[in-house]
Amino acid sequence: MIHTIFSDKAASITDLKKNPMGTVKAAGGPVAILNRNQPVFYCVPAAEYEAMMELLEDMKLNEIADARAGEVGIPVSIDEL
Repeated sequence: MIHTIFSDKAASITDLKKNPMGTVKAAGGPVAILNRNQPVFYCVPAAEYEAMMELLEDMKLNEIADARAGEVGIPVSIDEL
């Protein structure tokens, strides 16, 4: 069976169990964790994960803004607030 791996680096789950921080440090970035030569999950450093979450949030906010782009606003006076 062919699997696409979305990482330049890969390690076995055995290696990860033996030395989790060493595996992440040696990879220097995201690492695909393999079990019997099949990717089972990706181990991503915290800073990169946080950046991905920020990007996803920005994408969702852009989607909301695009959906509301054609809406007509309601004029309000600052004194009325």
